Amino acid sequence: MTTKISILGSTGSIGTQTLAVVDEFKNSIKVVGLAAGESIDKVREQIKKYHPKAVSVKKEEDAKLLRSKKGPRVGWGDAGNCIVATIGGVDKVVIATPGLAGIKPTLAGIKAKKTIALATKEVLVAAGDLVTREAKNHKVEIVPIDSEHSAIFQSLGARSIDEVKNVIITASGGPFRGKKLKDLKNIKVEQALAHPNWKMGRKITIDSATLMNKGFEVIEAMWLFGVPLSKIKVVVHAQSVIHSAVEFVDGSIIAQIGPSDMRLPIQYALLYPGKRRENSFKKFSFSDFPNLSFEEPDVATFRCLGLAYKAIKEGKTAPAVLTAANDVAVEAFLNDKLPFARIPDVIESVLSRHSPKRYKTLEEILAVDSWARDEASKFAVKFGK
Repeated sequence: MTTKISILGSTGSIGTQTLAVVDEFKNSIKVVGLAAGESIDKVREQIKKYHPKAVSVKKEEDAKLLRSKKGPRVGWGDAGNCIVATIGGVDKVVIATPGLAGIKPTLAGIKAKKTIALATKEVLVAAGDLVTREAKNHKVEIVPIDSEHSAIFQSLGARSIDEVKNVIITASGGPFRGKKLKDLKNIKVEQALAHPNWKMGRKITIDSATLMNKGFEVIEAMWLFGVPLSKIKVVVHAQSVIHSAVEFVDGSIIAQIGPSDMRLPIQYALLYPGKRRENSFKKFSFSDFPNLSFEEPDVATFRCLGLAYKAIKEGKTAPAVLTAANDVAVEAFLNDKLPFARIPDVIESVLSRHSPKRYKTLEEILAVDSWARDEASKFAVKFGK
């Protein structure tokens, strides 16, 4: 049986690795839809190779450039993304679109009863209540692609959360593991982008360096698995071969181990619930890792993780503010307008000015997101160089 997929974010890191998995299982997985941003030459190559029915890009003028009589249906913006997510015949929608742009097509895909293969953190961080409620109402499964959440998903199996004592999310510690606050004052962009284990996009690599990504993953885990914050532990594991684990009430721990290769969780998500399949990817060898280490995260130095916990405890719209402020602060750092060590200052300042509110609609989330971005931009200038 062939699984038909749409990929939103097809020219990014996760998107291109998803297509690598498609190439590995070309007789079992077929691309029906592609959505990209502004990498028009790249998406044109993808159209030529995979022959999708529908394509979406960020700008209308780029959509016009891609249209042809014999080519796919081409849309743009949110509307185009939602078409790609809901096109007939699609079984699974891979959401790898960065930021809040992934929420509308996720909701559209859910309403169209498509299985969601989720890689975009902001979807559940900012709008977890809304997205999971819609998924439950439409009886749609959300299958995680993140290596950590895929590991938890695989380790849990069919077991009930009642059997779980702790969900253990592992963190590499990023390029600055072991550093103290004084060591982070003059960090350059290229240093923060030099992740020791993973090849990822620029934004998520910086989130790894600040440990904000672990905060996001804690929030995601709460929504994906219905587990309370009190049952989620973050453990720094520098080698990144144990991708996460579940500790059960009897004291047993089941962990998922493998190489640092995103194609593995992507493959699992695309083929799920089918059986595991052999691939040509590099395999894990115990002899390559004679020593594995584990330690507690340093939340005093890496304050973003603590700020994520603060937003989780406040709940409501606070996580949406967290991710919006973080987006602005990280972008300012990447553009050499904000010191690395001031990223948490921007986020903390915006959170302190926000009164969390309950939300029922996406429009409410988008309004909070807009407000938080405006506030974060002001603080980025204040704390900037």
